[in-house]
Amino acid sequence: MKQINKCCCVLLLGLYSACAFALETDKDQPITIDSNTATYDDATGTSIYTGAVISIQGSLRVESDKLVVYFKDGDAEQMVFTGNKAKFKQTPNEGSEDITGEALIGEYYPKKNLLVLKDEATVWQGNGTYSSKLIEYDSKTSVVKAGEASSDAMRVRVTLQPKSKEKKK
Repeated sequence: MKQINKCCCVLLLGLYSACAFALETDKDQPITIDSNTATYDDATGTSIYTGAVISIQGSLRVESDKLVVYFKDGDAEQMVFTGNKAKFKQTPNEGSEDITGEALIGEYYPKKNLLVLKDEATVWQGNGTYSSKLIEYDSKTSVVKAGEASSDAMRVRVTLQPKSKEKKK
């Protein structure tokens, strides 16, 4: 079992080694949120957005049914996305293929550049796909971690498609 986990980690690292970093300017961009409804509770420091929610920070875009934002000292500390499935997309580098993903629950930590996908989580880029109950995506470095080494219940499925062969002239 440990050998399989090591193999999956090597495959995942190899799959994403081509894209070194997300667009450098993403972390410096404001977060914009569009939704059908919005409420803010000053006492708890939370905002709740519902109905076709679209959140954007630079090239990172998340679509969900509901978003709850938790504030700390006036800054967005944690953003929890839920939906039938919440989806994200980010451009890792100019000219690179987008990284996309989906899950029933997503947690984004803007200060840490960390997106955590939970329950029925899947991430795609190019010819590679992987799925797990838990996937962590560092949007700054484009590093993806899936599964949990201490649990067989958190298995990871990786699918690596062969590159299409071009016909020789």
